[in-house]
Amino acid sequence: MSEDSRRSDPSRGGPAAVGVPSDLPTASFGRRAAAFLVDGVLCAMVAGLFTYPDPPGGWSTLVFLVAYTLFVGLFAESPGMRLLKLRCEGVADGRPIGLFRALLRTLLIILLIPALLTTADGRRWHDKIAGSTVVAARPERR
Repeated sequence: MSEDSRRSDPSRGGPAAVGVPSDLPTASFGRRAAAFLVDGVLCAMVAGLFTYPDPPGGWSTLVFLVAYTLFVGLFAESPGMRLLKLRCEGVADGRPIGLFRALLRTLLIILLIPALLTTADGRRWHDKIAGSTVVAARPERR
């Protein structure tokens, strides 16, 4: 696949989805999955602090729901997203999506199926429903 076709294909980390004001490329599935894995492990560790010596079980999901909603809704990135230089922005304005849409998006991620299915514009269904997109983070200004 040529560099030009890779750049124009949103599902391969090409330009942001149609209608997205950002000039940043959409995030690849691999980077998104790695960020999710980091967040999942961190949430399991936090839940484990409260349930020790027993395993955290379903408490991990509750910690993930609360933490992910707060981080993405208010700051546009979770710890895993920050580590992998990703941001979750609103499609309409490129800003953090707020708590309600972040909660909806997080619930759909927990269901897993919407997070695996891709739309025609390269976004995942949980992002399409929540009106968000995950893009490569802007380089920090010094």
